[in-house]
Amino acid sequence: MNKKILSALLLLIIGAKMAFLTSCAGIIPPNGGPRDTIPPKLVLSVPRDSAINVKSQKIVLTFNEFVELKDISQNVIFSPNPKKSPLVEYKLKNITVKLRDSLEPNTTYSINFGNGIKDINEGNVFKEFTYLFSTGNKIANGTFSGKAIIAETGKIDSTLIVILHKNLNDTAIYTTSPRYVTKIDGKGNFIFRNIEAGSYNAFVLPNDYSKKYDDSTKLFGFMDSLLVITDATPENMFYVYQEEKVKEKTKSNGSSNTYKNGKEDKRLKYSSSLEGVSQDLLSDLQINFSRKLKSFDSTKITLCDTFYHPLSGAKFSLDTGKTSIQIRYPWKEAEQFRLILEKEVVQDTNGTALTRGDTLKFITKNESDYGSLRLKFMGLDFSKHPVLQIISNDKISESIPLKGDVYKRKLFRPGDYNVRILLDRNQNGIWDAGNYKKKLQPEVVLDKGWKVNIKGNWDNETDIKL
Repeated sequence: MNKKILSALLLLIIGAKMAFLTSCAGIIPPNGGPRDTIPPKLVLSVPRDSAINVKSQKIVLTFNEFVELKDISQNVIFSPNPKKSPLVEYKLKNITVKLRDSLEPNTTYSINFGNGIKDINEGNVFKEFTYLFSTGNKIANGTFSGKAIIAETGKIDSTLIVILHKNLNDTAIYTTSPRYVTKIDGKGNFIFRNIEAGSYNAFVLPNDYSKKYDDSTKLFGFMDSLLVITDATPENMFYVYQEEKVKEKTKSNGSSNTYKNGKEDKRLKYSSSLEGVSQDLLSDLQINFSRKLKSFDSTKITLCDTFYHPLSGAKFSLDTGKTSIQIRYPWKEAEQFRLILEKEVVQDTNGTALTRGDTLKFITKNESDYGSLRLKFMGLDFSKHPVLQIISNDKISESIPLKGDVYKRKLFRPGDYNVRILLDRNQNGIWDAGNYKKKLQPEVVLDKGWKVNIKGNWDNETDIKL
């Protein structure tokens, strides 16, 4: 009997311990596990999404988890474009929008939240969520899509917007706000949905406060003809340009701004474009000065051989900025030179000359330091006067009008280059901007990511398919 009681007590004790351990294990959070990647989900909206005959100017959107709304001014787009900015707030699981304009009759409204809605814990984005409602008895279904590229470079600028004006006066873009607005994505594409059928003028502009073409230094694009919105409006390509460049502020070179031991350094200094003691076979030799020059005496500079015999054929000139002397000469490989600079060769705007004369010793590079280049073009339309643009470090290093399907050059500097094609309408060799007042579109540059890698002492060949 005692053994039975003891066994029963032992079983009770073991059961109690197991229950205790199980209950403790139940409150320990699991380690690891997959990360939550699911974006917030809309579970309720008042008025409901895509509602008709709406009169309320307050909208409440409720999600299945706590949310936040980032960069409201950059992400959220209201259509039609409001005169007064709506008030947008978020708290816990709700986003509240209060419209401050009077609602227009028989009008479809949309609110595109872009990439602004995120869950608070993981930051998962509810991408391009758009809320719709109509004050009439139907939702408008007009659409318009297309693409916008920078005409001068062929690149994409996803900070730009496309706008539609209901006011068809040509001056509306300068003075009034647009009717509809949409953003351009990272591939240059845009789309308008649920807009009213009718006629519009369409433009591209930066996404600034005014949304007007009130500055000719702004990026800008326009359609050649009136845009007629239907249920299936044809796509359009915008070529965006900058009519006037922003003028960069440069420091004056009229006086020295360098100091030595706390005192102003009034000496006129110079440097050269030589790579060590090597001169490039394909470019001029440059002597660059620390300040703007007032005078240049070409009789005080001499290009010589190693015996200091002056060489004929050398041309000396001052650049347009008056800070550099250009020495042009038909360089040949592996030749040695002496460049003699006399003290009085230049004077800066203060009348300061060099502290002393100097002689530069240098040698030209070998042809084996360069590579040959051969480009074969396929699908090139020569009636559009194509110009080959060689791009290095985002700058045009060379522009070559193309006359045939193959371009060849014996000597080319080694390096990585991008290749673009300018369609040179006026055949002046450079890109030309558009002009809205003259209804003149910009010239177009084609860039499909073509790249060329030039290796020294190597035959470099690349096919360019348009």
